[in-house]
Parts: sequence; structure tokens; C-alpha cells
Amino acid sequence: MGGAEILEIAREAFWVTLQVAGPAMLAGLIVGLAIALLQALTQVQELTIVFVPRIIVMFIVISISLPFMGRALGEFATRLYGMIAGGAF
Repeated sequence: MGGAEILEIAREAFWVTLQVAGPAMLAGLIVGLAIALLQALTQVQELTIVFVPRIIVMFIVISISLPFMGRALGEFATRLYGMIAGGAF
């Protein structure tokens, strides 16, 4: 196995990581920005106001997108294990 194949696997692993973690992180970012804007407008600077809604929204997004996440990870693992079993490594 050469360097090109290893780089392709690393690129694919990075892409799968973005697909799996992206929805939850994006939802957390949007909720965090909305709450930060609300705190700036009302001048209420309570730290727990930021964390609790963000955690709840991220949990909901993860529970909704869990089948997609499992499918993406499963397909990547199947391809990677197939390469290992095929003697590519």
C-alpha cells in the first residue's frame, strides 16, 4: 500500500468525521450564537443559560440523525475492513 492509498483513506475518514459530527456541531453553533445574541441584547450573563439549551438541542439532533451517522460509519468501516481483508495493508 502506497502513500496515495493512505492519503485517500485519511481523506475519507476526515469526510466521514465531518458527516457524523457536523449536524450536532452546527446545531450547537447556531443555538450558541442565538443565545449569545439574546444575552447581549438583554445583558443577562448567566453561564448556564448557554450550556443547557445547547446540550438539549445537540441531543435532539444526534437522536434524529443517528441512523445517518450509523450508516456513514458502517459503510466506511466496511470498506476499510474489506481493504484490510483483501490484503491492501
